[in-house]
Amino acid sequence: MTDETSVVDLGERVAQLARDLNIDTIVIGAYAMAIHNYVRGSLDFDLGTRVDLDELFQLRRSVEECGLSAKLNLPDDQDDLGGKLIIWERVDEDGDPLEPVEVVNFSNPMRPRHNPAAQAIKNAISLAERPALRYPRLVDLIALKLDAGRPKDIADVVELLRQNPDADDEEIRATCRQYGLDKIDELIEYARSNKR
Repeated sequence: MTDETSVVDLGERVAQLARDLNIDTIVIGAYAMAIHNYVRGSLDFDLGTRVDLDELFQLRRSVEECGLSAKLNLPDDQDDLGGKLIIWERVDEDGDPLEPVEVVNFSNPMRPRHNPAAQAIKNAISLAERPALRYPRLVDLIALKLDAGRPKDIADVVELLRQNPDADDEEIRATCRQYGLDKIDELIEYARSNKR
């Protein structure tokens, strides 16, 4: 089994454990971008969810009961995100997790805000060959990336637009504007006029 296969298998296992607890997840990060034609050199496998902290604790218990290791990073009132659950099967010689799956929670009860995660999760599409894994539509992935707002995320938005020249730019604009992400106009113009 390759490293890439093993991390996807672990991600699928975690997504199924979440589903068994009625927790909806979506694939985010490098794998979601690859589904939408933008391949970045990364073996990280991330899932997104939008739950309360009790549900994250339940998921951590569930994965640990299955023999997996897990660490829950809790949010504070300054975090946009509502915590991150890191799950792994193996460690390296220094004891650091190998090929972890991260479950990112987009809902911080100490800092509630309107973000694209709920819509992305609601509209997610199941992977045919791995039905426990669901991925966001392109428009929702772009909104999630733009909402994150880091320079790397902005660069990812530009590349997603470039790699999907037939995407519905008006739908992307409308979706992003729902969340006050007006920078999308500038990014669409840049991506469409500066093709590689």
